[in-house]
Formats: sequence, C-alpha cells, structure tokens
Amino acid sequence: MVKLVAFLKRRDGMTLDEFYEHWEGTHGPLIRSTPELARHLVRYEQHRRVPEPSWAGTKGYDGITIQWLDSVEAFSAFCAEPKYAELIEPDEERFLDRDSLIWMITDEPIVTIDGPTTSEVPT
Repeated sequence: MVKLVAFLKRRDGMTLDEFYEHWEGTHGPLIRSTPELARHLVRYEQHRRVPEPSWAGTKGYDGITIQWLDSVEAFSAFCAEPKYAELIEPDEERFLDRDSLIWMITDEPIVTIDGPTTSEVPT
C-alpha cells in the first residue's frame, strides 16, 4: 500500500469557500463517479486546513488530499487513464494553483505512535 499526499492551494481569484465547494462537491465526486479512475484507488481523502490558530500550517495552503493505492504502478495507471486527461486535469485547472502543488508518494509507515484511547486517559 502506498499513499499520495498532496498539499493544495486554491487558484488566484477563488475564495476559500468556492475552493472547498468545488473540491468537495465536484472534484471528489467526479473521481468517485468515474469507474475508470475510482478502480485504481483504495481510499480517497480530503482534509481541510483548520481555520484557527493561524500558525497551524504553512501559510497559503488550503488542504491536503491523501489517496491510498495498492502500488506506485496503480498511481501511474490512474494518471494514464484517458478519463484522467479528459476530466481530472481540466477540473484541477478550475480550482487548483497547480504550480504550487506539493506532493509525495509514501510507503507504509516506518514508525507509528498510538496515544492512549479516551477511556485510558486519567481524569
């Protein structure tokens, strides 16, 4: 299992509300409703930036997406789908500042630290 993690900025001239509306209401559903694309994904996540405090992340980034895939080859196959070029690339141009996109494909975690569950936290 690999994960694509991408930091996203909205395109110039778009409000934050417009960005979230398009990302969550159009872009995600477009991927989900296109079988040629959805079949390559194990999981697709969208994470909004928390609005406060202002120091809670690099300035200018509006959210991250995490896409879970079986392999790097599955990611390559996703991007090679004709529907990706037909639907996803033009849609990204509508709402993303693609020049500022930061992304990385990661492997399974090497180190994980799990905190106590709520029931284990002393009161």
